Amino acid sequence: MLETMQLESINVGNIETVTHNDKSFTSGICKHAAVGPAYLDETGVRGDAVVDLDHHGGVDQAVYAYSADDYDWWARETGREYLPGIFGENLTIRGFPSDMNVGDRLLIGEVVLEATAPRIPCSTFAARMQDSGFGMVFRKAERPGIYFRVLNGGEVSAGDGVIFVANDSSNVSILELFRFNYALRHEIADLHRFLAAPVAIRFRAKIETRLEEMGSPSS
Repeated sequence: MLETMQLESINVGNIETVTHNDKSFTSGICKHAAVGPAYLDETGVRGDAVVDLDHHGGVDQAVYAYSADDYDWWARETGREYLPGIFGENLTIRGFPSDMNVGDRLLIGEVVLEATAPRIPCSTFAARMQDSGFGMVFRKAERPGIYFRVLNGGEVSAGDGVIFVANDSSNVSILELFRFNYALRHEIADLHRFLAAPVAIRFRAKIETRLEEMGSPSS
């Protein structure tokens, strides 16, 4: 168990239109700090909009968390300010690591979150940042933030302590999955190792597809 982290901001979004380079997207990515407590359940933060249900949301990617310390890194690298929620995360956490293992947990009061997958940047994210090349910049930075499933729901508030609990049975890191998403070559043993961890269902499908392409059954 590591030192207690702190929940710096809870961020929720409404359905909004994001426009960039003459293209428009309807999305819930524009999130703003909530006033007062929020309730987390298996579907995420109550009141938070999720539009593209094929790629976002669901019980395995119910909550997206990002590190306030990584925002500090982005500010130093780019010379611009990064307010909580600008990357579309639900929880901005001070002291939150850039990498964890799949299955590691965060405890926030009675809330229990389990790490499942990295965030993969998309065109909507680039539009939100008003930068067509931001996806590549985000990829190279390798600070993707982490998706969680909610194992136990409850109310959380900004300022709450966050406790990290390692899953000692998992040896698959979030950054490994992030790199897997872009890699052109894979080791079959690694892909089977990934599937043995409690990986989010969308990532699991990607891994199983790669195994099928390599002629190795996933189970």
